Amino acid sequence: MSAQPEIHARPRACRDDPMSLLDRLCAAPGRADRLTHSRLVPARAAQSAEWPAWADEAVVTSYAARGVTRPWAHQAAAADAAHRGEHVVLATGTASGKSLAYLLPALTTIRAARGPRGQRGASVLYVAPTKALAHDQWASLRELGLDVRVSTHDGDSSPEEREWTRDHAEYVLTNPDMLHRSLLPGHQRWSAFFRSLRYVVIDECHHYRGVFGAHVAQVVRRLRRICASYGAYPTFVLASATVAEPEVTARRMTGLEVTAVTTDASPRGELALGLWEPPLTSFTGEQGAPVRRPATAKTADLLTDLVLEEVRTLAFVRSRRGVETVAQRANELLAEVDPSLAGRVDSYRGGYLPEERRELEAALRSGRLLGMAATNALELGIDVSGLDAVLVTGYPGTRAAFWQQVGRAGRDGGAALGMLVARDDPLDTYLVHHPEALLGAPVEGTVFDTDNPYVLAPHLCAAAQELPVTVADAALFGPRMREVLGSLTAQGMLRRRPAGWYWTDASRACDLADIRSAGGAQVQLVESTTGRVVGTVDGGRAHGTAHPGAIYLHRGETWLVEDLDLEQNVAAMRRVQVDHTTSARDVTDIVVVAEDEHVAWGRCRVALGQVEVTNQVTSFLRRRARTGEVIDETRLDLPPRTLSTTAVWWTVPDEVLAELQAAGLEPDDLPGAAHAAEHCSIGLLPLFATCDRWDIGGVSTARHPDTGLLTVFVHDGHPGGAGFAERGYRTAAAWLRATRATIAACECAAGCPSCVQSPKCGNGNEPLDKAGAVLLLDALLREAPEAPAAG
Repeated sequence: MSAQPEIHARPRACRDDPMSLLDRLCAAPGRADRLTHSRLVPARAAQSAEWPAWADEAVVTSYAARGVTRPWAHQAAAADAAHRGEHVVLATGTASGKSLAYLLPALTTIRAARGPRGQRGASVLYVAPTKALAHDQWASLRELGLDVRVSTHDGDSSPEEREWTRDHAEYVLTNPDMLHRSLLPGHQRWSAFFRSLRYVVIDECHHYRGVFGAHVAQVVRRLRRICASYGAYPTFVLASATVAEPEVTARRMTGLEVTAVTTDASPRGELALGLWEPPLTSFTGEQGAPVRRPATAKTADLLTDLVLEEVRTLAFVRSRRGVETVAQRANELLAEVDPSLAGRVDSYRGGYLPEERRELEAALRSGRLLGMAATNALELGIDVSGLDAVLVTGYPGTRAAFWQQVGRAGRDGGAALGMLVARDDPLDTYLVHHPEALLGAPVEGTVFDTDNPYVLAPHLCAAAQELPVTVADAALFGPRMREVLGSLTAQGMLRRRPAGWYWTDASRACDLADIRSAGGAQVQLVESTTGRVVGTVDGGRAHGTAHPGAIYLHRGETWLVEDLDLEQNVAAMRRVQVDHTTSARDVTDIVVVAEDEHVAWGRCRVALGQVEVTNQVTSFLRRRARTGEVIDETRLDLPPRTLSTTAVWWTVPDEVLAELQAAGLEPDDLPGAAHAAEHCSIGLLPLFATCDRWDIGGVSTARHPDTGLLTVFVHDGHPGGAGFAERGYRTAAAWLRATRATIAACECAAGCPSCVQSPKCGNGNEPLDKAGAVLLLDALLREAPEAPAAG
């Protein structure tokens, strides 16, 4: 049996000494060796500046009434640059007041440009990755008490609200989807707004990465094109708490040269950081591998202890189900100690009504709630101040997201505690044992490819529907525009005329570009009893997640998929209460279409190129939810799918493999060694390329027909590629050294989910050879170049 959760009532924490609090959390029996690393980030003093002379007096007065008597230096620098007409990216820490930097020039310009009867003379467009963040910005604007006409434009807006926004709003808050599907296709109705547009704010820009980032970058280019047609050339201001090389990201996003402001002048209290690894249990998973105590269970324990210390704590959990589980378990544990404490912890996730979110935020701010489990809905700049501690349940995918989540604590300038609780996962395992890769490395660059033809093509169709595409538009859409236009013309989707390329279909071209799609047509999720559409899943992933018999989690509810109609792209399902999960098994083949680049590491070789991946889901496993034990396997009859994408691959020649026999790696062990190395490298790539392991795939073989050698492929899971495999190629030495270190350091005997097993393996995690993978990677890396850490 796994260890029982520890509950220890303790005196109120001293918030001026977060390291002492961390020590007390680790002092309980069974915990001493679970903290793998701790450190103290020192406090930072504030640097303020004078209000710019051009700033509107009413705006300055409004901020002063809210306690902002002087701006921080970085706020003033970014505001000055934007007011001068420079495109700006502001990349400073969480709670550093980035909104003031763009609101000051934006609101000043709006108020100064008004006509004699208050007519709109200047407008601002604010773009956020989520509706929730846009609504929070709307509330903050209203709290300033200025006579600026502010409105949100999203899927919840009524026709009357949209009409008022078009005709009167001066500051419009929206999201990329609505910009893509509503404002740009309907630009003629929005002509007065676009004609007066002076600023475009792109908030939390680090969230736009991968295929989604490439789509949003094309939407921004279409926006610039529409504005120019009305004689408007707005200033772009991008904001992010955490992004590496912000000027590169902003330039890639907008196609414009930008000024970067990165020195954070806001104050910061001391921050104690801890990395925690739950212990292995007596339970076994696939192939009898040991499994660790779930990170959610350990988070509930730690959250309980912190609440008992009266430490106001936020626990970030990756899934909605996990959020509910952590909150429920923490309240149960608190009730065992003191029944009056039950209910001091609650949950917060997407899907809640705005009034529910506001109530929860107010309860946490006031102290009525001492603990909250949340998804990253609370990561995106929503103001919950006064927190003392943050628990991060599983690495959130990027160092940027980690620092953004940890930064939620100590927002009032006080000392704070932040802790990462590792999941049973190769990347989490690596990070808690190599803390410099997380705490000592810079945040990641944002990875996306604006030249991906699978992304560019539908946006050229959408652009042609909005206005005919001309040769001059290559300055916006890039060097591959003419090539892709030729293909679209040959397919009959565009018509070439002397004035440019025209859209030929009467339907809406923007429907071709689902900007949040990972590839393939969207599959509708339909309730089988009522026919009600409850959501969608990307067609490229439906075979593995929405097949008949699949257990599908949607908005905190569990559904059983009864049927998948691939012709109609519909999955019928019903709500159920079950104690198991499902995972698909598949077979995959890969063909090298073209090699673009390669580098020799002695006799070994690493390459980048175009591949064609054929995948067929053949069955699925049912697993017990609590232990991961396999219950049974069910066969499926689904057709194969083919994906043209980008891959990185490495080869080891026969003579090197022959030398490994002396170290005990026999020819029969090679498939398992390559397979184990493939799994772990997929798990570690997100540390080097801003992706999720579900965005990438892999194939390994002891002898591939296209190379004639032992070959391991890691490929993008999106048509045309998303930049992830290329990033793996560019950082191959550091990436594969981290892979080797993770496998070697894991405390299991023969392989487990923390090192070489994969939850998405289509072969049931067999064969796998942990020791062989270390020997194979040693041979590969023997003559690899020295490389910097991830970043």
